[in-house]
Amino acid sequence: MDLVTLKKLKPSEFEEAADGYRAAGDMADTAKDHIDRVVVAGMRKSLKGEALEAAIGELRKLSANFHYTQIECGLVSTALNEFAHDLDAARKELLSALDTAEASKFTVNADGSVTYPEGQPRDGSEAPAKGGTVGSLTDPTAQAMARQAANADPNPHHAVALAIADRIAHALKEATEADAKWAPKIRALKADDDLTVSLEDLKDAQSDMGGVREAGKDYLTSIGGPPKDATPQQNADWWEGLAPEEREAYLATRPELVGRLDGLPSEIRDQANRVVFEEKRSEYQLRLNSIPKPPANEWTWITAGSYPAKVHTDEWMAWDRKYGDDYRRLTASLKGMDAIQKRFDETGKEGLPEACLLGFSPEGNGRAIVATGNPDTAQHQAVYVPGTTSNLEKVGGDINRMTELWRQTNQTSPDASVSTITWLGYDAPQSIVKDAPFEHYAYDGAPAYRQFMDGLDASHSGPGEPHRTAIGHSYGTTLIGAAAETGTLNADDVIFAASPGVKVGHADEMDVPKGHVWNQEAEDDPVPDIGRWGHGGSSWRLGGGVFLIPSDEEAFGANQMNTGPEGTGPTGTTGATGHSEYWNRGTTALKNQALVVVGKYDYVTTPE
Repeated sequence: MDLVTLKKLKPSEFEEAADGYRAAGDMADTAKDHIDRVVVAGMRKSLKGEALEAAIGELRKLSANFHYTQIECGLVSTALNEFAHDLDAARKELLSALDTAEASKFTVNADGSVTYPEGQPRDGSEAPAKGGTVGSLTDPTAQAMARQAANADPNPHHAVALAIADRIAHALKEATEADAKWAPKIRALKADDDLTVSLEDLKDAQSDMGGVREAGKDYLTSIGGPPKDATPQQNADWWEGLAPEEREAYLATRPELVGRLDGLPSEIRDQANRVVFEEKRSEYQLRLNSIPKPPANEWTWITAGSYPAKVHTDEWMAWDRKYGDDYRRLTASLKGMDAIQKRFDETGKEGLPEACLLGFSPEGNGRAIVATGNPDTAQHQAVYVPGTTSNLEKVGGDINRMTELWRQTNQTSPDASVSTITWLGYDAPQSIVKDAPFEHYAYDGAPAYRQFMDGLDASHSGPGEPHRTAIGHSYGTTLIGAAAETGTLNADDVIFAASPGVKVGHADEMDVPKGHVWNQEAEDDPVPDIGRWGHGGSSWRLGGGVFLIPSDEEAFGANQMNTGPEGTGPTGTTGATGHSEYWNRGTTALKNQALVVVGKYDYVTTPE
């Protein structure tokens, strides 16, 4: 990178190339969505059998190619823009120095040195001080000596020329470093010459992302990130204020940040989270593949005293000490990821709309926020909070509950636009005995739930205000109660199912319009009766106090909804029993929930 090269260089050409890659990535994203949401869904409506599943299998491979293309094109576009940004700063510094030299009638030589003419001496002597040529020096001691000499020179041009030479040298240094930094990063952005998106390809894409993110951190800093502790509306305003190439930079290099920002459009969060999802899924699978399989002979029998006992073999114990924890954690996380992928693949099945991945992380117990139907355009939104033992491994069951609720709303009100959302956005208690009695899980998770509900307002783009229902199961109801107790819930209706208590003593404290709190308790569900002692709310009345009121008692003031048994609910429904059947297909409990979600309150049935 020399003076002539930097002077002639046009950063705009790299920016134009970046625009081209961004357009290609956008085209790939559109094609992927068209395959997943239109082509496959349309085929499911009119075809069935082995031929259909085989065709869909091939289309999924094509969709994966488009998604990989989108990821890589986004990285190339961002890398080129960030490279152009670095070069442009260096080139502007060079051009500014050259303009100063021209205005001073100095000559800039090809090597960056500056020749200055004779000048009137500072001391006012009549004889002109002779001119000379100066170049920038890299050694600090030599630089100090050169500046001292320039300041001592009677020719005032000497110090000015030295400053110009320093600026030229600094610009060339910056451009050279940018070239050295970005050249290997951009060269690395290559794909295999085949049509199979392998685990290794996605691992490589994750590595590419890290390289581009590290090299371009100054560029992201210059753009500016979302405000610290921002509200969803502030997040939305920040995103709206970014230029297309700036949005691309964040999507390409910080998808985990974009994906978790409440208030951003759901399609943007889905796009970002699917990148994180694909790359984490490939990373975890490759890590699992590298672990030796557990020994087949896990158990053996020994004699303990006069009794036989079943114990682990020495071989299995040695394997478990070395690999067991990682093997179980990776296997559990991948089970949850497979369940999320299954929901993606079911789009179009029985009319199921697209899925939006609004949050995802495999860290800790895991996070997953999955919407059936786009909430930004939905007339009715339902946000479900699962309860005790919920985690990424088990999220498939919670996603299925919301797909069943969506199907029921579609039957109940076919013309209604509905989005049902599974919100695993908190650390749920993992043990019924050890964790569930404690309230801190609810209060710790409540702010994130309120933030998410506010975000649905900020990102909504459909006509009018959406009708929003908060739904909780078991300990999830406790979280919703804690969210209402400590802040603004931003919901129109609340549905509790199998509630152990919601921390408040009356439905009027739930921060929704009066008469819009609903409760379900199925036959043989032990949790409401047991849980009230830990999470029931206290309420005092004139003439005496009433203590620890659960949401299923009349004193609480909730609308009690029928759950069965069979024959007592709406026509054609069956009863839900126990702790986990509230979302079983065909149950009274599910139909009544759907009626609330679409606002058909008059058709809700109550227990006899």
